[in-house]
Amino acid sequence: MEHLLQTTLARRDWLRGLAALGLAGGPALAAGPKTASGTGVQVAAVGGLVLCGVWPRVAEQTSQALAMPVTTVAAAPKEGVVPAFTRGEAQMLLIHASDEAMALEASGMASAARVWGWNEHVIAGPSQDPAGVRTAGDGTQALRRIAETGSPFIALRDPGSYTVVQRLWRRGGIRPDARWLRADTGPRPQAVLELAAREQAYAVVGHIPLAFGKMGAPGIELLLHGDPLMRRPYVLLTPGPRHPASAAQRRAVNQLADYLLSDAGQQILKHANGSDGPWVFARDSVPAGMSTGVDG
Repeated sequence: MEHLLQTTLARRDWLRGLAALGLAGGPALAAGPKTASGTGVQVAAVGGLVLCGVWPRVAEQTSQALAMPVTTVAAAPKEGVVPAFTRGEAQMLLIHASDEAMALEASGMASAARVWGWNEHVIAGPSQDPAGVRTAGDGTQALRRIAETGSPFIALRDPGSYTVVQRLWRRGGIRPDARWLRADTGPRPQAVLELAAREQAYAVVGHIPLAFGKMGAPGIELLLHGDPLMRRPYVLLTPGPRHPASAAQRRAVNQLADYLLSDAGQQILKHANGSDGPWVFARDSVPAGMSTGVDG
């Protein structure tokens, strides 16, 4: 009941954030107000950042700090926000680190990607929790318990979850076994917990979509969260030489990017998470050796 209440309150804050952006009940792209001087920045942000309410709060406070309009013109999965950036409708793109981000840089459409923050992945599974994930000290120990007990585990095809699982398996010396590993055969990634309910299986999923009602199933609960090694980076991209941004827009977006990555900007991010968070973590919040098996 407590988790349901938190989810309801979180969804209320999300809807308020959408309303503030002019996106509630509308399409992924929404034309925001522009100043006559054209010195504002238009931003395309992956949907989870708006879903949790963090980016709307960051954009508002940053706009006030810089005395410069910061308008969110797209909030959608990467398939929706990347085109908005390449068409020139946005001068800043906030997405997960990915092949798409690297391709934008390699093609000259974007500058080098810079880490702005991190989101968290969690372990969800049967409320009975036969593997004892609830009492595990971290994600690596939890996946060891799942493997040792032979409990069903779904290898979700979502790239973020896949990366986190591979990292934890590698750190824990875990070899996936066909006797307990299950393929993600759902019609869409968000349906993975429906499959988990049928199979009484565990899965690593994004905390934001789970907490804000984008995925879920009866009998499946959040069992473990808070492991820094289960985080994935959000990067910000600004125009490269092939992007159609004007010289004035480039100056404005570079000012915004530098501020978001500064100590002051990171403090805004920290406080934008709200009392039900955190949902997006600071850029320096993970161990330096997270991908090498060594805690930095």
